[in-house]
Amino acid sequence: MCLCRRDIQIKKCRVFYIGTLSFGLDSVLGLLPLSPRSSEKNKTMTDVNVAELVRQSHEAKQKAYCPYSNFQVGAAVLTEEGTIFTGCNIENSSYSLTICAERTAVAKAVSEGYTKFKAIAVATNVSEKYMSPCGACRQFLSEFTKDSGDYDIYMSKPDLTYDKKKISELLPCAFSLN
Repeated sequence: MCLCRRDIQIKKCRVFYIGTLSFGLDSVLGLLPLSPRSSEKNKTMTDVNVAELVRQSHEAKQKAYCPYSNFQVGAAVLTEEGTIFTGCNIENSSYSLTICAERTAVAKAVSEGYTKFKAIAVATNVSEKYMSPCGACRQFLSEFTKDSGDYDIYMSKPDLTYDKKKISELLPCAFSLN
């Protein structure tokens, strides 16, 4: 399913900094009332601003360290508590040590104590098609479906249009020790 971007105007938004690049959504576009954080656990993705999650993934993409491939990737993961963590790809001259944007964002969330996710958005500069995560990231993201259930992934183009899938659609037979 391909959905197009909506023009957004941000009204009140309480910002929570954990680390350096994350914040919680409470009142974006006036759609979410200022409310206790515990009530956000029950909200669905239709209640949050998906466009904001996609926008933050594109913002994170601008911080990518990719001197070898020049392939910028950004990601933004939304926790069940409503906090967003962003990450970018970080390349290394020893290619196997490169860290993908999806893993950077999730690692930041986990290092702050968050392991349950509602969604993740991934952004690239490729405009011809929606780019999906690599195999390692698919396995990494599926690790967190045990606690979160099968969550959404929004793969977006530079024009902020996106394709929505479930993690299980990208890796239907994920490895598990269970």
